[in-house]
Amino acid sequence: MWIQQKSTPAPLDELQGHTVGLKFECNQCHTEVFTDSLGVPAADHLANSTEDDGQYETEEIKCPGCDMTHAITVKSTFDGVHFDVSDVQPEKVSYQINH
Repeated sequence: MWIQQKSTPAPLDELQGHTVGLKFECNQCHTEVFTDSLGVPAADHLANSTEDDGQYETEEIKCPGCDMTHAITVKSTFDGVHFDVSDVQPEKVSYQINH
């Protein structure tokens, strides 16, 4: 089941320890792009403040429609998980948990 990303982060307790797949629309050619499984890092429990508690992983994926390269960042904080895809509006990114 695909869940559209909202302006608030996705719940960390539901995603931590799992992998997720992302789906988004390329902003250049409007092709729907699906990622492979992406790991969700744990939040940094040794952080001194909520500003530096983020752990993140970055990957790149090439759009199959136009060969544009999108950088994908999965960032975990105490507030939740945020998926950032370069040049794509956050509300156009959806995710699903891989079991």
